[in-house]
Amino acid sequence: MVKLTIDNKKVGVEEGATLLEAAQKLGIEIPTLCYHAALKPYGACRVCLVEVIKGSRVGLVASCTCPAEEGLIAKTNTERVKRARRLSIELLLARCPTSEKIRELALELGVKKTRFKEEKEECILCGLCVRVCEEMIGKSAISFINRGAEREVTTPFKIQSEECIGCGACAYLCPTGVIKIEDIIKYRKLDFWNTKLELKKCKVCGGYSIPAVELNYLKEKMKSFEEIELPEEALEVCPKCRRRILSDKVKEFIGSD
Repeated sequence: MVKLTIDNKKVGVEEGATLLEAAQKLGIEIPTLCYHAALKPYGACRVCLVEVIKGSRVGLVASCTCPAEEGLIAKTNTERVKRARRLSIELLLARCPTSEKIRELALELGVKKTRFKEEKEECILCGLCVRVCEEMIGKSAISFINRGAEREVTTPFKIQSEECIGCGACAYLCPTGVIKIEDIIKYRKLDFWNTKLELKKCKVCGGYSIPAVELNYLKEKMKSFEEIELPEEALEVCPKCRRRILSDKVKEFIGSD
């Protein structure tokens, strides 16, 4: 157990925990945009900055990547911290001025407008989509390319990636909502990734529900989990029909008592 102090409150966390996790344990709110508990910390957005005191040294660090250390002292609400966070969100607001999420967070931090030139971008380069695709899904359909002002997230050669299974995890985690998924008749489209995938029909209702490549991927994954006793055909049923079947089984079970 590692013991540290945040905003004059003592807390103990498991070794390997971050300063952000320690603050969350205390119920202290720290804004984040590029953080997700299920993914490795990245420290891109810089809105989670806090002040850390080590001996006579005081510095700003990204709380999502800063390890919780024995005896560490941190402050999350000083004027220096507030100024740094406002600058970070002001830069993001200049990059993505139309993003509702960025505008909301900016207002929470006291930023109503930006002093910087607006870029009309929609992606804040948080890397959540790249990391969830690689770390959780086990694919690398997208990645960062270029450097500096030219940096962006896209598929290899900006064409449809053979690795993309159309699962939608990237869209689910995207803080700005720029990644959109649309099912049109028998295809799933992700225009942001220049991707169009054929959908499979539900074996019960006949409606299109899941990309064929995602279905095949899930079937292969299931083979590696011997403890999961799930019939393969269960994956070929749409969520709506799956819920109805489960509901019917529950009613049947209750009625048998």
